Amino acid sequence: MKTTRWRSGCAYDGTGFGGWQSQPHGNAVQDQIEARLAKLFNQPIRIHGSGRTDAGVHACGQVFHFDAAWTHGAAKLQTALRVGLPTTIQIKRMAPTAEDFHARFSAAGKRYSYRIHQGVASPFEYPFVLSRERPRRLDIAAMKAVAAGLRGQHDFRAFAADNGTTLENPVRDLRMLEIQSRGPRVKLIFEADGFLYKMVRSLVGALIAVGEGRLSATEIQAAMASGKRTGLIETAPPEGLFLERVYY
Repeated sequence: MKTTRWRSGCAYDGTGFGGWQSQPHGNAVQDQIEARLAKLFNQPIRIHGSGRTDAGVHACGQVFHFDAAWTHGAAKLQTALRVGLPTTIQIKRMAPTAEDFHARFSAAGKRYSYRIHQGVASPFEYPFVLSRERPRRLDIAAMKAVAAGLRGQHDFRAFAADNGTTLENPVRDLRMLEIQSRGPRVKLIFEADGFLYKMVRSLVGALIAVGEGRLSATEIQAAMASGKRTGLIETAPPEGLFLERVYY
């Protein structure tokens, strides 16, 4: 039977999982999907995602691929995979794809969003926002001014949790950094050709510090120019972060 490469899109609530990437304890999103595929095909099936998300981070548009022989069509494969998964993981798309497609290496860019609630969030929102229980509101105008200087092509090592020590190219083109504010809700949207390890959460942490008056535009620019991670740059918590879309 001919093996086909399948491209799939999924969404998940990352609250109860150890992130996307397979973990020894088996509680990652990848582990859950691979376990279901193994039952469907009676053999181990390895999936390859567009990138990892950390524990507690959510996704609306994660993409993965795998190779398997299936003759009943994409719709039936999607249904068969979906019904055996936790309800906090949903398979949104399934389609055969080119043999050389790779969910990670074929990606041309990604979009993330980060959601903040100024004040005490409701219990229905709490797992999906950073609930900021401080009486003083963020200075959105100051955050937007700093965001303008972060957009474009820069060396973002100062905003990588590992200070860019991996083999990744630290230069990224941050095509979009938009801040939306309505009432107590603040949403930050990031789009780039790629992101360094915890880069989005680090940028969020820096922008929150700007909004609280703890960091200035000058300090942010100095950190970027230095290419070194310092204690000035904090990593925002995971619960407000969503992988929104992967571009190909």
